Amino acid sequence: MNNIVAVVIAIFLVISILAFLVNLSNKMVMLKFNVEKAYSNIDVILKQRADELPNLVIVAKQFMNYEKDLLIHLTELRTSYFEADKADLKTKVANETSRTLRSFFAVSENYPNLISNNNFLELQRRISELENKIADRREFFNDSVNLYNIEIHEFPNLLVAKTLGYKDKTMLEISNSDKKYESIKF
Repeated sequence: MNNIVAVVIAIFLVISILAFLVNLSNKMVMLKFNVEKAYSNIDVILKQRADELPNLVIVAKQFMNYEKDLLIHLTELRTSYFEADKADLKTKVANETSRTLRSFFAVSENYPNLISNNNFLELQRRISELENKIADRREFFNDSVNLYNIEIHEFPNLLVAKTLGYKDKTMLEISNSDKKYESIKF
């Protein structure tokens, strides 16, 4: 009788542990796919922004002979974005593109002919709209990444995550210059 009870308890324990591991694995899979879905949603807009960069460079080249390095860097970032095959790499390139675009638009203010050009103004407006959409979706993406990263680092999840090869995901950043308040100057 004691042997039967011991076998039943052992079977119950094994089933409980297996159910726990299956549940844990399923939760990690769900979080991983949520991150991928959130990134897919933002990737569409990042591609649209990358598609606008050649037009911006063409218009700006006509006016900005002295800012060639900045224009070349934007072109290189666009190429890097399309060559990137992993979401983490695309995220890093997108973060760098955002920083470079901010620098570009800041420098463009020194070129009155460029600022008054209708093509440039239209491109700037479209890219600004895309940047606003990216900012809206960045929050959802970063929340998804944060939940995923927490899940794979909690114990005992960490053991299962390492075994299954789960790795940290990269968030879309907000740079320090974005956080800085520039007071209104008169």
